[in-house]
Amino acid sequence: RNLTVYSDQIQDLLRAAVLAPSSHNTQPWMFRVSGSRISLLADGTRALPANDPDDRELTISCGCALFNLRVAAASAGLGTTVDTIPDDEEDNLLAVVDLGDVRPQSQEKSLEPAIAVRRTYRKQFEAKPVPESVLVRLSEAAQEEGAWLRVIAVDRVKEAVARLIAEGDAAQWANPPWRRELAAWMHPRRKGDGLTVPGLVAPVTRAVVSTFDMGNRIGAKDSQLARESPVLVVLGTQGDDREDWLRAGQALQRLLLTACVDGLQASFLNQPIQVSSLRPRLQQVIESAGFPQILLRLGYPTKKLPPAPRRQLDDMIEIVNRAVA
Repeated sequence: RNLTVYSDQIQDLLRAAVLAPSSHNTQPWMFRVSGSRISLLADGTRALPANDPDDRELTISCGCALFNLRVAAASAGLGTTVDTIPDDEEDNLLAVVDLGDVRPQSQEKSLEPAIAVRRTYRKQFEAKPVPESVLVRLSEAAQEEGAWLRVIAVDRVKEAVARLIAEGDAAQWANPPWRRELAAWMHPRRKGDGLTVPGLVAPVTRAVVSTFDMGNRIGAKDSQLARESPVLVVLGTQGDDREDWLRAGQALQRLLLTACVDGLQASFLNQPIQVSSLRPRLQQVIESAGFPQILLRLGYPTKKLPPAPRRQLDDMIEIVNRAVA
């Protein structure tokens, strides 16, 4: 199939890819387009050295975008051949996707409508249980991408995880560079990235966040959200290198879209994984030999939220060859 370089079809695929979630809504990805090949690169200028010193979450975020790209391609009738962490001298190259007539995955195609309606839902969920059949589908979604999922169903385990979340908040907010980094990503919506703050109060909000340790208050709120959430899950991998992180990102997005099809939304409580001293304790609490990568709360939303802002697509794309393929 002939594809025009940066054709309308390529644009549609990338518009879907960039709707993926990312830490602080940094959108840390770049796409290099050459004919029917799309390369996914990590954008190191959008890294979070205080929150994510090893670029673990940055890579997971890029994995989410990669899965969206796969789903959008399948929906367009295009198959994808994906080479992750190619043997290349370019350190920030994470994957190469070749589009073609390989038969697309019908299971991935069915997830495409969920891309535009998925939200990071930080509010309280309905007091409504999630059926066991849905949890099984979410676990299967993670396994499909080579990851594992632990559903935290036992009250004492849920309580222990909630305490770790509060400890993580306390540790992060006590760190001035972490607070300054968080404040730097608080923008008015028109900026197209970051955590949305109304324009009139943005300067004050950034000043308060960067100056004051609010760890106890935030920790109490987050741990209560965890306790009251219908479902808490930990997504993990057997290894803990860059390829595992990219795998975790694809598994995360497959899980989130699968959940969305069933009417669920999710938000992140990753503090016990982000704070390195707490991660082994989370491993022990959930009794896993693998590496926790993402801690999620899931449930049924009580209201619809607007989409998070997104950067201009042209700012995230590099064209290698402008000729028509």
